[in-house]
This record gives sequence, C-alpha cells and structure tokens, in this order.
Amino acid sequence: MTMMSDPIAAPSNPGWLTRAERWLDDKGKGAWIAAMVLGFIFFWPVGLALLFYMIWSKRMFSKSCSHQKSWSRHGMRAMSTTGNSAFDTYKADTLARLEQEQIDFEAFLERLREAKDKSEFDQFMDDRATAGDQRPSKDDAA
Repeated sequence: MTMMSDPIAAPSNPGWLTRAERWLDDKGKGAWIAAMVLGFIFFWPVGLALLFYMIWSKRMFSKSCSHQKSWSRHGMRAMSTTGNSAFDTYKADTLARLEQEQIDFEAFLERLREAKDKSEFDQFMDDRATAGDQRPSKDDAA
C-alpha cells in the first residue's frame, strides 16, 4: 500500500505572518535582507530571528546560483548557429582570429618574461662579480 499525500492547500484566510512572507518573497532577496537589517536596528532579537528563518528556509541562498546559470546559458549561445550562414561564417572567422591573437599575445608575454628574467639574472651575476672584486682577499687581511 502506498501513501500519497495531498499537497497542502493554502489557508483561505492567511495570517499576517503568511501575508508578510509572501510580500517579502514577491519583492525578492533584497527585501528580506532589508527587513533583517531593520529588525537588528529596532530590536535585535527580531533581526536575529529573521536571519535564522532566512537560513532555515533556504531563502538566503535560494537565488544565488540562478544568475550563474543564466550567464552560462548566454555564454553557450555564442557557440550556436544563428541560421544566417554569412553571419555564422563571419563569427567563426572572427573567433578564430581572436583565438590566434590570444595565442600570439601569450607567446609574446612568455618571451617578455624570459627576457626580463634573463636581464635580472645577468644583473645579479654582474652585481655578484662586482661585489666579489671588492672583497678583501686573504692576503690583504694579513
């Protein structure tokens, strides 16, 4: 025998807490945070209670990842075709050119780092040789 629970029906005459919760949900996460801050300002136990309720009910973190998902969807759209073959060809050529420019620029930066490292090492060796010439020898000390 399986037990199937009926979805809980919303009360026909919700209390003021339920109405306030719905109103804050409609306004978004910023309204919840503002209510919590105001609760801390006017009477700190209210702010603390709102903070605990937001964490317990997962309202604090519920929408934080939705923006990342929407950004990834928009990023993936760049790789899809538009249906216009001329534009798709232009887009592919531009992306290929940008990838090549990125590879060339990274190679340039690597050469620049190597040249800087070499010049710093040469400067170190020159300074060391100069410092070695200025040291008194054992014969001078006696």
